[in-house]
Amino acid sequence: MALAKRGGRAYLSATIAALPRIPPVSTPANTVPAAIDDAVIAALEAPDLAAFERLADAAWRGLPDAFRAACGDVVIHIEDIATDEVLDSLGIEDPFDLTGLYHGVSLDQQSVSDPTPGPAHVSLYRRAILDEWAAGGESLGRLVAHVLIHEIGHHFGFSDDDMAAIEAATGKAGAD
Repeated sequence: MALAKRGGRAYLSATIAALPRIPPVSTPANTVPAAIDDAVIAALEAPDLAAFERLADAAWRGLPDAFRAACGDVVIHIEDIATDEVLDSLGIEDPFDLTGLYHGVSLDQQSVSDPTPGPAHVSLYRRAILDEWAAGGESLGRLVAHVLIHEIGHHFGFSDDDMAAIEAATGKAGAD
């Protein structure tokens, strides 16, 4: 309506033509690259099982030597998500509620009169850990270390307080 009173389209064109020309600003902060580097795209993808194995290995190596030695033959597995069978046996409906699981008989429950159990193992569930990581502020490496320490703690029959103390002793174990 205002343009029609002042001369319509011709007035608008003349007004725009009279404006000073401002050179375009081209700085890294406001320039969008024509193509995104493959490394940038790779960095945006969720870590795969192999990357999680590396995170778990870094977390394992960050544990105190005495703790690792006491773990004996505990085997660490990285799985995408808990199976329906595991979830059903634990009464868990949402697979994203289970980030890790200790499989075995804890040392405090073993007896010399029991049959020799196979090696205990810990399962870390990649997608559930990623889901928790996306919802929180902790680095992925620290979260993997936290879940690993918690599950290995069950091997020893540790309480949650015991496991928190072990995790605190690891310092930067598993940091990204």
